[in-house]
Amino acid sequence: MTKQELPKAYDFKATESRIYAMWEQGGYFKPHNDPNKPDFDPNVKPFVISIPPPNVTGELHIGHAMFVSVEDLMIRYHRMKGFSTLWVPGSDHAGIATQLMVERDLLKNEEITREEFGRDKFIARTWEWKHKYGGMIYNQIRRLGASCDWDRECFTLDERLSRAVREAFVRLYEKGLIYRGPRLINWSPGLKTAVSDLEVEYTEEQATLYYFKYMIAGSDEFIPVATIRPETILGDTAVAVHPEDERFKKFIGRKAVVPILGREIPVIADEYVSMEFGTGALKITPGHDPNDYAIAQRHNLPIISMLDKEAKVNENGGKYQGQDRIVARKNIWADMKTAGLVIKTEPYTTTIPRSQRGGEIVEPMISEQWFVKMESLAHKGLEAVHTGQIKIVPERFEKVYYNWLDNIKDWCISRQLWWGHRIPVWYCPDHHMTVTREDPTQCATCGSKEIHQDEDVLDTWFSSGLWPFSTLGWPEQTPDLKYFYPTSYMETGYDILFFWVARMIMTGLEFTEVPPFHTVYLHGLVRDEHGHKMSKTKGNVIDPLIVMDEFGTDALRFTLLVGSTPGNDTNVGIKKVEANRNFANKIWNAGRFVINAIDSLEKIEGQRSDNEWSLADSWIWAKLQTLIRDVERQFQNFQYGQAGQQIYEFLWSDFADWYVEIAKRQMQNEASKVQTVETLVHVFDISLRLLHPFTPFITEEVWGHLRNSLLESPLSHLAKDWTEVLIVAKFPEQRDLEGWEEAKTADFTLIQELVRSIRNLRAEKNVAPSRKLAAQIAAGEKTELLKQQSAVIAALAGLNTDELKIETSIQHKPEDSIAIVAGSVEIYIPLAGMVDLANDKPRLEKELKELQSHIERLEKLLSSDFASKAPAALVTKEREKLEGYKDTAEKIKAQIK
Repeated sequence: MTKQELPKAYDFKATESRIYAMWEQGGYFKPHNDPNKPDFDPNVKPFVISIPPPNVTGELHIGHAMFVSVEDLMIRYHRMKGFSTLWVPGSDHAGIATQLMVERDLLKNEEITREEFGRDKFIARTWEWKHKYGGMIYNQIRRLGASCDWDRECFTLDERLSRAVREAFVRLYEKGLIYRGPRLINWSPGLKTAVSDLEVEYTEEQATLYYFKYMIAGSDEFIPVATIRPETILGDTAVAVHPEDERFKKFIGRKAVVPILGREIPVIADEYVSMEFGTGALKITPGHDPNDYAIAQRHNLPIISMLDKEAKVNENGGKYQGQDRIVARKNIWADMKTAGLVIKTEPYTTTIPRSQRGGEIVEPMISEQWFVKMESLAHKGLEAVHTGQIKIVPERFEKVYYNWLDNIKDWCISRQLWWGHRIPVWYCPDHHMTVTREDPTQCATCGSKEIHQDEDVLDTWFSSGLWPFSTLGWPEQTPDLKYFYPTSYMETGYDILFFWVARMIMTGLEFTEVPPFHTVYLHGLVRDEHGHKMSKTKGNVIDPLIVMDEFGTDALRFTLLVGSTPGNDTNVGIKKVEANRNFANKIWNAGRFVINAIDSLEKIEGQRSDNEWSLADSWIWAKLQTLIRDVERQFQNFQYGQAGQQIYEFLWSDFADWYVEIAKRQMQNEASKVQTVETLVHVFDISLRLLHPFTPFITEEVWGHLRNSLLESPLSHLAKDWTEVLIVAKFPEQRDLEGWEEAKTADFTLIQELVRSIRNLRAEKNVAPSRKLAAQIAAGEKTELLKQQSAVIAALAGLNTDELKIETSIQHKPEDSIAIVAGSVEIYIPLAGMVDLANDKPRLEKELKELQSHIERLEKLLSSDFASKAPAALVTKEREKLEGYKDTAEKIKAQIK
């Protein structure tokens, strides 16, 4: 075994961790132009991505695998293009998610609630949890080959990032953009915190519509009203009707009586009320419904909250106080029935708001919360995309972005949690507020030493909204911030365009006066092979860690990258990953062949002829140049999947299946051996460079062996300018066309068509690979070309060179021959040489008999009830099968004849 010969099989398990450690220890993940070092050159262009920070206590799922693969591809490509690349890693403290995990752990193992445990001890325990499990997600991201600068790793609750959060809050407060006030918010009773509009999912569900009488005070008259939530009657502050509704006009301005409680409330007129919908009258509960809240603002109605933080009836609910909302619903309805106020109930389909986190019904509730005024921020965010300062890929998401920012509401940023950035506001006994960058020791207004900090924490998205610049040192003007900011691309899933991307854009423009990145690239969701959303209940979740253990990281990455287009969901199945594991093996085997070819060269003096390229050499080089141009264009257009697919097809088909087979023959000839090996080296080297951003591990491993083999060979001059490792090698550059490419490509394409036609015929006739066939070819104007390439044609198509005749034309078509046409060329293959006529007829008759039995069975099936009762797709499938059998039967009959 020569020094550089590759083992027979690629062992990804032994390779991946070794290669990753080599990259990391070699400092290859760091920007080559570092503003913190003396040799820094400010003229070198950086390329920067901030990682979408995963939850600190999370575990790697297929969505992480997707964004890591895409971002690593972007980073590796730009690194090879000579940019000073920085990929900033980090994780998010994930307020609700992390707090819930620690709470559940406390309850399960120590049987204690967080309230019993106490705030300080609970936060300390959560930090312990973070230190214990926080590194897991980083190690899993490393498994994927992520070339992040791990020395710049950040965490949203780090001291430096917490300082940025405090600075942002204070600046917004000082500008009058942060305020505290009562507001209808989405309240999660289970989590005991406000959740943002974006964290509420609306599901269509079956409910009950309750019709009842709203009695007019001092009379027997009533207004019929319907609701799906009778318990909220306890918080009603008006009954609304349309001003032009003849049925109810007479009641406008009078008083109605709240059932059971006996409170009097006004009957008001508002055009929001639909005369056609329901009864045409609305009960108005501004404390528990966003539309009612808007009506209350217009009519100056009081706002009554009738639920507490646990969704139990509060002191405003009379005798129902302390009852759970659902229990109160049953009880109040029973009491209304007794009082003769019930009209009827009926089933009703409606949308119910549920918490994304726990799935429980969310209550709209009035609560004192902190808000950010969004109007001026949203205006800047809209302008940045409108004016082209920020490009969203794919472009169709710009409309979605505009629509959200045009209709934006003030952002509720306070959360009733303990784990997170505590709101930097302190109160004294006289209710003065102190808002400062440093923790105060006394009230800024009255000087009182008796001050306490706001209990709430900030929404997680407040801190992650600052991520592109807080991770680089803002608010300090650090060397990193000056050089690496604004960042380049923001790559993330389209599902967090509002949650995160829009907020980063708005805060970036507010605090740094420039957009935080120039391009937003959105990938889709990863679904199973049938296009279904992955979920544990369906049992169709693909665990990337298990897949990488079985098939290797490169196979998973390539599957995700080649299956994706910007903004569209990707279907992924294990079979696809397995197929791409086979592609990795194909690359490995191609590498073995090229390295063995290099090792087979002794001295090259005297072997070099006039260095003339064969047709196959010219063709593969022309195809490679086309590939380089196409890949570059696809990368510029963010069509990474198409670029990967083209590299795959070139390596698998053009290089391995065609050129390598011809190269084997060419290397048997001393005159063409060196030229062939040089071509193999050039083409394989460039192919590995193109493929590296997609499948970094196998390309690095094979390229390293290729380089070492070259350096120890007579062709060492070919590798003299190569870098030590592929990760920092130059990405292939486009060359200008030289004019010969089109003709050479067309000539070789004709050879391919001819060979394929003969191979297809051999397969159809079950001709053994060892049997060499005779052939007569009428080549017309291509006669000279085919004569020059006759040895190649014979070798690839399994022809007998002594019985291969190539002529301009054939006067008399040979009898007992099959004619094939390839382009303008006719090929005649004698039947006698192809099939054993004596044995072939019985074989064909047997095949025909089998086919006829299939045809009879299907015709019988399709003329039965099956055709009308079975699903249409299944019936179509069976009809297509029948047509296929009939077509094959006709061909066999013709052969027998």
